[in-house]
This record gives sequence, C-alpha cells and structure tokens, in this order.
Amino acid sequence: RAVAVAALGRVARLTALCRALRRSEDEGDEPGWVRTREEAEAALRELREVVRPLREPGYGEALRRKAERARKRRLRLQRRKHEARAAKEEEAARAAEREAKIDQWRAKCIQEVEEKNRERELKAAADSVLSEVRKKQADTKRMMDVLRGLEKLRKLRKEAAARKGVCPPPSADEAFENQVESLKTLLKTRTELYEAEERALRVMLEGEQEEERKREMEKKQKKEREKLLQQKLEMDSKLFGDPAEFPLAHLLQPFRDYYLQAEHSVAALIQIRHEWDQYLVPADHPEGSCIPPGWVLPSLPTNDAWATAVR
Repeated sequence: RAVAVAALGRVARLTALCRALRRSEDEGDEPGWVRTREEAEAALRELREVVRPLREPGYGEALRRKAERARKRRLRLQRRKHEARAAKEEEAARAAEREAKIDQWRAKCIQEVEEKNRERELKAAADSVLSEVRKKQADTKRMMDVLRGLEKLRKLRKEAAARKGVCPPPSADEAFENQVESLKTLLKTRTELYEAEERALRVMLEGEQEEERKREMEKKQKKEREKLLQQKLEMDSKLFGDPAEFPLAHLLQPFRDYYLQAEHSVAALIQIRHEWDQYLVPADHPEGSCIPPGWVLPSLPTNDAWATAVR
C-alpha cells in the first residue's frame, strides 16, 4: 500500500511536469523547457526507484502470500467473533432456560403451598364447625340429663308428699308431663339436626382426605413413571447410544429401528413374540431360563481394550 501511494504521487507529479513541458514548448521558452525536463527526469528516476521492488522476482508471490495470510487472519477473527457471539447467545439461551425452569419450579412450589394452606384452612374450618356441633350435642345431652333429673326429683318429692298425706292435683301432673314432653321433643329434634350436621361434616372431611390421598397417589405414580422413563432412557442410551449425541443418520440408527420395530408395527410385534415363544421354558428347567422382563444390558468392560472400544 505504501509503494502504491508513493508511486501514484510520483505519477501525478510526472503528469503535471509533462503538461508544463508542452506549455513551454508551445510558448518557445527553451530555458523553462530544459529546467522542466530535468525535473521530469528526476521524478521519473524517483518513480523507477519506488516501483523497483515490484519488478523483483518473487515479489508478487510474496505479496500474494501476505495478502492471503491477511485474508485468513480476517476470516479467523470473523469466525472467532461469530463463535463468541454464538457462545454468548447459547449461554443466554441456557440462562433463559434455567430461569424458566426456576420460575416453573417456584410457581409449582407456590401452588403447592397455596393448596396446602387452603386444605389446612378448610380442615381448620371444618374442625371448628365440627367442634361447635359437638359442643351443641354435649349441651343437648346435658339438657336431657337435666330433664331426667327433674323427672326423678319430682317423683321423689311426690312420693314424700304422699307419705305425708299431701297429693297434688292431676292437672299439675299433666302440665308437668306436657312441658317435659315438649322439651324432650325439642331436644330430640336438635339432636337429630346436630347428628345430620356432624355426618355431613364427616363426609366432607372424608372427601377431602380421599382427595388428598388421591393427589398423593397421583404424585407417587408420576414419580414412578418419571423414574421408569429415566431408566428406559438410560437403557436405550446404553444399548443404542445417546440420542442427543448421535444424529438420526448415525450408524446405530438401523439397529434402533430393528430392535424398536415392535413399538410401531403390530405385525412385527406378533412375529417377534412368535420367535420368543419358541424358547418358553419353565423357571426351573435345567437347560434354559425364562424370558427377561426388559432389556438385557451389556456387562461392564473387563479390560482396558474393551473399555476403549466401548468409548
């Protein structure tokens, strides 16, 4: 670049000197023409000196190699910048995914806490109402005991008065009995009402407990399903390789398709089952064993060469 800039400067000066030579020649100014010619020859010598390295053998090839190195360096810098940007975007995506999982976990925890709080409040309210109903039942029972005590007391007083020769009129006995029967009927009605309330509350509490047991069972079943799915993924990874590591066009894909064909084709399932049924034997048969319930996982490598091949 420096040689080209210097050469262009000399060429521009030579162009100006050539125009001055023509002008001096047209005007007949011989001294000026000679002076200008000397300056032009000096500028031409400077131009030749400047471009002399360009005429040397191998200079063009060296310049090309240098330009290629510069181009590769620019490409390398661009690639590093692109990789850094891609890594930054990937890290941002992973951070966003982690934040999303954290938010999801936090929302799940909050929901569980809210559900537990609602259940606790509902149970506390039901217990409070149930205790209130039981208190009312206890009051009703106490009032029934009081009535029986009054009947017994009146009977004793009536017998004591009869021994003294004093007999109350029949209307008094009838009024007392009517009043007692009216109170007994009222207390019996209230007792039945309180028993109905207690049964309703117990049914509600049993329903809540059943719902709680059902939710616990669903959570347990979900954990079991996730555990079984994780075990299946681990077995598939050991048998066929990690799906995230190997693409669909990997060399193990035909084997995956072969061993998993029964999951996608009923005819293949029947054929495989027929082949397996040929080897069915009792559990205590001396020359065979029963079909395993799942995949037969490979044993661990017994030497370094085998472990290297597996890796």
